[in-house]
Amino acid sequence: MKHWARFRLPDRRVGFGLLRGESIVEYTGDLFGECRPTGGTVAMSECTLLAPCVPSKIIGLWNNFHALAAKIGKAEPAHPLYFIKPSTALAGPGDIIRRARNYAGKVVYEGELGIVIGRLCKEVTAEQASGYIFGYTCVNDVTAVDHLKETTDFEQWTRAKSYDTFGVLGPVIATDIDVSGLSVITRLDGVERQNYPVADMIFSPPQIVSRISQDMSLLAGDVIACGTSLGVGSMKQGALVEVTIAGIGSLRNVVG
Repeated sequence: MKHWARFRLPDRRVGFGLLRGESIVEYTGDLFGECRPTGGTVAMSECTLLAPCVPSKIIGLWNNFHALAAKIGKAEPAHPLYFIKPSTALAGPGDIIRRARNYAGKVVYEGELGIVIGRLCKEVTAEQASGYIFGYTCVNDVTAVDHLKETTDFEQWTRAKSYDTFGVLGPVIATDIDVSGLSVITRLDGVERQNYPVADMIFSPPQIVSRISQDMSLLAGDVIACGTSLGVGSMKQGALVEVTIAGIGSLRNVVG
């Protein structure tokens, strides 16, 4: 298993590399193409971790877990149901989740597993899809939930999901990892609020990648958030929210 991280140094230089204990082995080139070690290392104490990739889009699934579908009384979908967050929503580990000035409603966390695409992916089969998955990361799919049904004419999924800092990724991308036996755990101010198995997904990661690739091209670095399950809740200003997946790490952010 490898853990890829992006970082920023005090001189504002941005780099990437492999996590090794309390250091990052620095690489040069393209994380999703040709890259090689520079021979240097960066101490974790001397840098700031960033979102581990910069996706052209973050795709988020809805109603992709059997337990949640049963609770809300929704039929299991025949095709993944999804929305898209813009690249401007991106935030990383340690970044403050900021409430938009024009929104006074409820802001909720949604801890999720994120699929990171490794190369151009278009119209692939489920059997081929694993070859297009670079790795996995943690996602907090932050939502301004009161926007969703603000008007009876149109559910505003894009608006509710797309404020700056509402697409939180990290802390790393884990490669060569079997996620089928893992669980997603979300804690709010240290109290566990979500703990659900990845195995309860309606669509597995390869199925998700295959199905969505029939609809649109997926680019290297794009992230697909696999959807959330039971336990979604609101976050107040000053709260610490942590999304943890064994083998990937903990994504921690404070609500501003």
